[in-house]
Amino acid sequence: MLQIEKSPSFAAPDRATGSEFVSSSELLASFVGFIRRQYQIILLVPLLTLSLGAVYLFTAPPRYTALAKMIIDTHKVQLFQQQSVVGDITVDASAVESEVEIMKSENIALSVIKDLHLTEDPEFVGSGGGLIGSILGFIPSLFSSAEPQSQFELTRRALGVLQGGMTVKRVGLTYIIDISFQSLNPDRAAQVANGLADAYVVDQLEAKYQTTRRAATWLQERLKELRGQASVAERAVLDYKVKNNIVDTGGRLMNEQQLAELNSSIVQARAQTAEAKARLDRVQQILANDDLDVAAVDSGTVTDTLHNDVITKLRQTYLDYRAKESDWSRRFGVNHLAAVSLRNQMKEIRRSILDELRRIAETYKSDYEIAKAREDSVQKSLGEIVSESQTTNQAQIALRELDSTAQTYRALYDNFLQRYMESVQQQSFPITEARLITQASRPMRKSSPKSLLVLAIVLVGGGILGFGTGMLREMSDRVFRTTAQVETILHTDCLTVLPIVKPAATKEIPDGDNGGLSSVPRTIVRNGGVLWHVVDAPFTRFAEAIRNVKVAIDLAGVIKSNKVIGITSSLPNEGKTTTATALAQQMSHSGARVLLVDGDLRNPSLTRRLAPKATVGIVDVLAGTASLQDVLWTDPSTNLTFLPAVVKARLQHSSEMLASTMTRQLFDHLRGSYDYIIVDLSPLAPIVDVRSTLKLIDSYLFVIEWGRTKIDVVEHALSGAREIYDNLLGVILNKADINALSRYEGHRGKYYYNRYYARYGYTD
Repeated sequence: MLQIEKSPSFAAPDRATGSEFVSSSELLASFVGFIRRQYQIILLVPLLTLSLGAVYLFTAPPRYTALAKMIIDTHKVQLFQQQSVVGDITVDASAVESEVEIMKSENIALSVIKDLHLTEDPEFVGSGGGLIGSILGFIPSLFSSAEPQSQFELTRRALGVLQGGMTVKRVGLTYIIDISFQSLNPDRAAQVANGLADAYVVDQLEAKYQTTRRAATWLQERLKELRGQASVAERAVLDYKVKNNIVDTGGRLMNEQQLAELNSSIVQARAQTAEAKARLDRVQQILANDDLDVAAVDSGTVTDTLHNDVITKLRQTYLDYRAKESDWSRRFGVNHLAAVSLRNQMKEIRRSILDELRRIAETYKSDYEIAKAREDSVQKSLGEIVSESQTTNQAQIALRELDSTAQTYRALYDNFLQRYMESVQQQSFPITEARLITQASRPMRKSSPKSLLVLAIVLVGGGILGFGTGMLREMSDRVFRTTAQVETILHTDCLTVLPIVKPAATKEIPDGDNGGLSSVPRTIVRNGGVLWHVVDAPFTRFAEAIRNVKVAIDLAGVIKSNKVIGITSSLPNEGKTTTATALAQQMSHSGARVLLVDGDLRNPSLTRRLAPKATVGIVDVLAGTASLQDVLWTDPSTNLTFLPAVVKARLQHSSEMLASTMTRQLFDHLRGSYDYIIVDLSPLAPIVDVRSTLKLIDSYLFVIEWGRTKIDVVEHALSGAREIYDNLLGVILNKADINALSRYEGHRGKYYYNRYYARYGYTD
């Protein structure tokens, strides 16, 4: 099966390349070729878009944009030092973006619509102004009823216009927000921009007020509950104290205070008892000693003796007597009466001191017994209090729980009461983080449409669209346009490119009796149409292209016999019949014996054009009902002989007739009588008759209509007839537009044909 390569759509179709690498010069040439081929659409689309842009600028009403600036202030005024009832959100990037979305919300827009009465403004509920707006407003009115719109519909329509005209955006990474609005009226633009800012601030204040009010209401209800719960808890504490005989004195229970006092008293009583016992023991120890001198001396160690006047006087007298006795004994002797008298007096004094000490000892004994009795009494009271405290301590466990509950409820109540008072105060002075720093003023210049920008956009967009359209046309242009394209895709020679020929007015030339059977050859009908262009205008590009085909046939005849040339195409109306006639006329006009055969037995269009009055033809010769000489027609001006095909009824087996032995014998006979036999065959794609002529035809010429026949169609036709492709002499591109061809093949362009061909006398 024939393998046919595909060519790229945009890559230069006028040059076949076997290398994958494309040089810069080749790429530039491809681009230049693309521009030359598609320059009309590339220029037309920008001109069209420019025209549309001009119409838009002419019809679009001017619009004005007003701008207001608002800041989300992080340094909030703190009138109340206490924490706010409503928690404040930290102002960060996400918070600012959230505020931007709030400004775009319907609540803000509806508030502005209500405040500014925008439902009564034709700009917001009308067509929008301008020619385009009028058209867009008129079209829906054709499909809607004439009933007036409701207030809801007007509001929703104004909402759409308002949200479509406003722009709210954050300025960089700052806390500043731009609020702009575009309107047909500059004053209205400023009003709406400022209205949006004011509505946002009011909405924020209202939101905080409502939140604070709801919080205060909730706090008030909660306070009632907490006040009741605190009262119940405190009453439970009092009842429990009464029930368990618990008395609180200054924050301490009575039994605890008594216990502390008794502890202090028992310590003091024990100290007093010990002190009294010590004094008693000391005095008894002195009295138990018989040495009066010692007793007199030691008596000074007892505390009370120091403060006893009697003992003090007696001791002083004793000491005086002792000093005298010592002095007199030394002076007068120990046994002197004075010394002895003094010693006797000293004994009496010691005896008096001892008596006084015995009296003091009795006093000490009495004090000791009193202190001991007091200690026992305090100890007994302490035991009773301790016993009572053990019972009270058991009750204090439950008391502490009740008291803790009461204190908790009281603390909650006090805290909530404070928060409630704060919320009440904050309701009368709500604050917001947003404030307006730049008020929108009446714009002096229109913001849209921007003429230069619109024109630049339509030009650039039109250029891109035109270039894209050209690319799309280039990629969808799956037809043959250049010889190199034919050679690259079909791997065969493109013999020539036949320019399109405008048909001249046809004119029949009377030819005598052409209807009967006689030995005189019939004369071909001559007219001034396309079929005779090569004879009537021999110095044209069309005639020169036909000569190229004849030269190719003659050169191929050097290698093998090339007398019988079959001309076919993929589809009908590609110009194979005209090409066959022109080639036969060119050969015959040069002096060769040429026979033109109409081999299209299904649709003998050549016979209808050259011999419309013929009654017999090749079918009759093959059937044996007419001789060859009786069916041949001739052209006196070129000596061209024509074998028509007269089909009186549709042939069912035309392919078998062409492949029959009779047909082969007929062509063998014709080979000896003519130098060239040109056979106009049927198209290759619709029917199989051409494949039946392999034993008749030496070489085939394949005609392709330039710029019309699809590449896929030709590939399919030739891939299904491998034997035809093997005997293919070459391809002829027919009906080429030379001016358009110059944009595909520069070397075959108009400059080449018009300038260099003109030097040799060739014209169109």
